Amino acid sequence: MDENEYIDWVSAVGAIILGHADEIVDTAVKAQIDRGSLYSLNSPLEIELAELLAETIPSAEMVRYSKGGGEACAIAARIARGTTGRDIILFCGYHGWHDWYQAANYLVDPESGEFPFAGIEPIGVPRALAGTAIPFPYGNLQALEALFDEHHGQVAAVMMEPLRSELPPEGYLEAVRDLAHRHGALLIFDEVSSGWRLSIGGVQAYLGITPDMTVVAKAMSNGYPMGAVVGSRDAMEPAKRMFISSSYWSDNIGLAASLTTISELYRRDSEQRFQEIGEALRVALNQAIADSGLQGACTGLHTNPAITLQLPDESLRPKVNTLFVQEMARRGIHSYTSFKPTLAHTEEDIRITAQAAAESLAIIRKGLTSGDLDSLLECDIKKEPFRRLVK
Repeated sequence: MDENEYIDWVSAVGAIILGHADEIVDTAVKAQIDRGSLYSLNSPLEIELAELLAETIPSAEMVRYSKGGGEACAIAARIARGTTGRDIILFCGYHGWHDWYQAANYLVDPESGEFPFAGIEPIGVPRALAGTAIPFPYGNLQALEALFDEHHGQVAAVMMEPLRSELPPEGYLEAVRDLAHRHGALLIFDEVSSGWRLSIGGVQAYLGITPDMTVVAKAMSNGYPMGAVVGSRDAMEPAKRMFISSSYWSDNIGLAASLTTISELYRRDSEQRFQEIGEALRVALNQAIADSGLQGACTGLHTNPAITLQLPDESLRPKVNTLFVQEMARRGIHSYTSFKPTLAHTEEDIRITAQAAAESLAIIRKGLTSGDLDSLLECDIKKEPFRRLVK
């Protein structure tokens, strides 16, 4: 609106993977618009994308489409319950806004004793669903096993984000899978956020562990609405008897965008490029932290590195993080304290970002030294809308 320009490291919360307004994807979408978006009969693109997903994602033998990640998670929950004939979903992570999941807010987080999603009340969610979706803490096999024992024979599936900011402990995901199967439940990976960047085939391909079902969305279509549930034939074939339907799930715009995006990830050697971009950004940000005189480091996976500062008082972190966002924006950088690279980010983008970070961190140091961060803040304190139960 005001003609300011920014280097974007939020990347539409990860949905942009090739870069904004990617010419090749947009050209394919424009050509598809001229051919039509929605047909009376199924398009061959549905089969083409399903075959590509089956070639790419280890767990994919059958496919159901959607238009977004939360919707796809709801579809996966429906299929898991229908396939197993059970009601309870044990989950770890963020899986959308739908009733099946938000009903967990009638329970409490097993670690904090608060709502699993801090700051979100389950207004409008039927209370009758309480107890049908139950959270478990990431990395704690004993807690998960206790839930299986408590709800013996009632658990349909474990749905979880396999990782977010760091790799899981060695053997953890395999142990979760074995535990679920031992109790007759399915394992579902929600790769809406973790998919595509570490490996085109997702975290499961990167780590070599195959779940029964997988939810994908976001980056699969470089910003055009598209999502999918994929899984083994055993897990998903019973869905043909379930009512799961929408006129728009297989519109050809999302199909064309996804086919082109995934093909471009292969063509552009995305896994190697993300390693290069992410590590270059990490090195530059670590130098910025050192230059500022603050203690801290750029941590996390190269696909989502984050600045973590050592503070004299943890209660200061919301103000410090807000001040960082504010000062980076003042210098033309749209970011949080974490960064989501795309294949369009350049060495020059990294250089400019690191310079802005060094200057922003120097201001933070000034506020910490003076003990007056408040005088430097010109905006409201950044709030976390919810707590993800995953590392």
